[in-house]
Amino acid sequence: MDEVLARVDGPVLVLTINRPAKMNAITRGMYAGLSQHLSEAAQNFAIRAVVIQGAGEHFTAGNDIYDFIEEPPTGPDSPVSRFLEVIHNFPKPLIAAVQGNAVGIGTTMLFHCEIVFATESANFSMPFVSLGLVPEAGSSYIFPALAGYQEAARIFLTGDSFSAKDAKGYGLVSFISDDAQEQALAMAHRIAEQPPTSVINTKALLKARSHDAITAVMKVEGELFMLALQSDEAMTAFMKFTSKKDKGAK
Repeated sequence: MDEVLARVDGPVLVLTINRPAKMNAITRGMYAGLSQHLSEAAQNFAIRAVVIQGAGEHFTAGNDIYDFIEEPPTGPDSPVSRFLEVIHNFPKPLIAAVQGNAVGIGTTMLFHCEIVFATESANFSMPFVSLGLVPEAGSSYIFPALAGYQEAARIFLTGDSFSAKDAKGYGLVSFISDDAQEQALAMAHRIAEQPPTSVINTKALLKARSHDAITAVMKVEGELFMLALQSDEAMTAFMKFTSKKDKGAK
């Protein structure tokens, strides 16, 4: 079974994170697949918009922690770093549909989407500090701009999760809907009907004010993330986390 499904629906590419038995936790191979599909869509003029969604009850539990520990990202050429670069620079509209848990990169990738639909069950979290790490994907820049410094600091420093209602209040989510995936696809088709060059140029203009700043922040985040991965603090946190997961699986 393909763990990243790509379906073309007319002018819309639908990417589905398809590992529901593992809450759609993302492996290195899945990051590579997502990057490849997005890179190809960027070059394909027939694709006018992209929907990102998760199969089953959850959007994604974030990194597959065991895959992550086995071969942690060590530089800008790692699959996860490449995915973040691709999604940050993707020139066409990105629309996400979120249900259930959106952990770590499951939340931070949404900062690079133009429109996000979520079900009431959606639950967002960025537990980087809890794992001895630091924020990623430019989230340390983007989230305070959306939620305010103190609210962003509270969430990052405690690892607290937040609801779809809170996410909408922050401006991370555009719509809360029982049929988030259907609504996301419908919105993608609405946008795809617009003049395509105008859409691309408008997205570029919308991002122009902060794009370079986010690129710079992502570079620093990446460097600090790599240093954190090598720390005893992170290793202790990872061991504690995996021990809890293993106990829960018994």
